[in-house]
Amino acid sequence: MKSFRFFLLAICVFGAALRLHGIHNPILDHPNWRQGDTANIARNFYRLNGNILYPQTNYDGPPPHYVELELQIVPYLAASLYHFFGIHPIFGRLLTLGFSVATIAVLGLFGRWLFDDALAGLVAALAYAIFPGSIYYGRTFTPDATMVFFLTAALYATSRLLLEDRAVEPRRLARAAGLCTLALLAKPVALAGLFAALGPLIERLRAKHPIRPTALIVLGFVPLAILEMYDHAVRGHAQWLWASAIVSKHVLPHLLASLSSLHGFAWQLKHAAYGLNLFRLTMLGSIGSIVVLASLLVLPRVKARSRLLLPLWFLGAAFYTYAVIAVERVDYYLFLLLPPCALAIGAAAIWVRDRLGTGQRASIALALGGALLGAAVLIGGLTAIAPYYRYSKVAYRNAVALDRALPRGALPVIAHYGPDIFYYMDRFGWEEDPYLWTPFDEESAIAKGSHYFISIEDARFRKNLELCAWMSRFPLVRFPGVSWPVYHTSLAEILPGAHRRWRAFRRAERAGNGRAFLTAHGLCLLHSGKG
Repeated sequence: MKSFRFFLLAICVFGAALRLHGIHNPILDHPNWRQGDTANIARNFYRLNGNILYPQTNYDGPPPHYVELELQIVPYLAASLYHFFGIHPIFGRLLTLGFSVATIAVLGLFGRWLFDDALAGLVAALAYAIFPGSIYYGRTFTPDATMVFFLTAALYATSRLLLEDRAVEPRRLARAAGLCTLALLAKPVALAGLFAALGPLIERLRAKHPIRPTALIVLGFVPLAILEMYDHAVRGHAQWLWASAIVSKHVLPHLLASLSSLHGFAWQLKHAAYGLNLFRLTMLGSIGSIVVLASLLVLPRVKARSRLLLPLWFLGAAFYTYAVIAVERVDYYLFLLLPPCALAIGAAAIWVRDRLGTGQRASIALALGGALLGAAVLIGGLTAIAPYYRYSKVAYRNAVALDRALPRGALPVIAHYGPDIFYYMDRFGWEEDPYLWTPFDEESAIAKGSHYFISIEDARFRKNLELCAWMSRFPLVRFPGVSWPVYHTSLAEILPGAHRRWRAFRRAERAGNGRAFLTAHGLCLLHSGKG
């Protein structure tokens, strides 16, 4: 027992050390959109509204910007720390790191219990500690590592409750239901993993161990009811319906199309496979993927307290991949697959040990082979995620310089999709694709108080002839340390002759000569930074 705890602690410390790399980087590294959103929400909790039911982003004009998202556990905890230590996104990253390391510990206990073997627990914990996706996303300011912790802990507690506790003791029931609720609130996609809890339930019923209907309601329906109550409360005041909009406008239409036609099915399957390939490359790593596949082959030959738990976990993840990942092709959306992969590797370690025997030479061979294989998984995985740590130093310097230069109450329009830039500019405003933004959109933003247009994606902006020509009516402002073109869009600042030139452009545009007109007047040149 003591040796198990010692080795598990050592694995947790090792896992924490791996996750400290790049911990001080600006949140412009991958996934910069989600990290920027999360960091802005945390800061707005601290500054504007400390109610966890009122998360706010920084885009789409002046506040408030209430948004429908999962329960903002990490941002809210980070905002609480801001009261003592000041605002810094590193607190969000450290919280994520804490949840990630806690998952390592839970997997160690889970694996030891599930396979009744300490080796399985330690190997499962080590596998999760060194998976590249677990390392990288275990230190980002995002909710996924938190969700995976609660999901893993929920399945561990629920499995033990259903398979060990014949009386279903109320405190253990409350603990399991509470963890299931937190998993769903942390991110509702946890439902794909919680599907695995049906395995221990079926096995309990097969063993003819009764369970009260009230216990099933508490365990199966109360978490879903609380999730719905939370989402209903947030939807009541949210301007942005992110979660439900993704499901209703993207996931469900594609899923229904895949079930109604062969072409739709083929499209869905193809893109789900693409998502799985991302998972192979950056979440498990190529070598880690081979180890997992080999482990799955021997998994049925390893004795386990629950034979159905892991297969149903993978089955739930497979349906989730088909339904969601085919549409939202992001590798960390498959984070919930990492714990069962780690547990499968733990089971394979038992199988290999039993084949080798228990002699001293066999133990040395097992330890040496495991160390070499683990090193290969780790090194290959770190190589795969190395690009994720990179970020634009130019973007960071520009955003920080704009924070110093812009008036405190300014509401800029930035020609770039990215809450991360807004985070370092420390402003509310609009983030827009400069190729799709129109003069009418800009007029609307100006009417709502915007006096600055920041052309971050300047080449894309200059391809939007209408917008670029219209914006040339305004003067460029030069701020120290800012290399992005910044237009001062106050109506009082319109340049002399701008209206006449705009009307002339519109006539040329109708004649099909818009680009030629702008080139002749030295405007919107694609090869130049001049406006």
